[in-house]
Amino acid sequence: MSNTQSTAIVPTDNASRYLQQLCKHWGHKFEVTFDPAQGRIAFPMGPIEMRAGDMALTVTLHPNPDTDVARMQQVVADHLNRFAHREGELVFAWQ
Repeated sequence: MSNTQSTAIVPTDNASRYLQQLCKHWGHKFEVTFDPAQGRIAFPMGPIEMRAGDMALTVTLHPNPDTDVARMQQVVADHLNRFAHREGELVFAWQ
């Protein structure tokens, strides 16, 4: 079982807004630290780290060894797409 991180650079002009929204959203359930430029969510499947740039949001997942990585990617993408409904579907090219 590998514990490989998974990263997506998501093109958007609203990276800081989405980072903060996701952290506030999950802050009711999980330990969260964030500011306008970066955030970390202590997600049960493994921590999530985000960095907001001017033209993209970088999302890095650090899945636990037994985590379904594809499911974790989908949960994060679904939540961010909910916040981005006015912008349209965000593109997640996980690597």
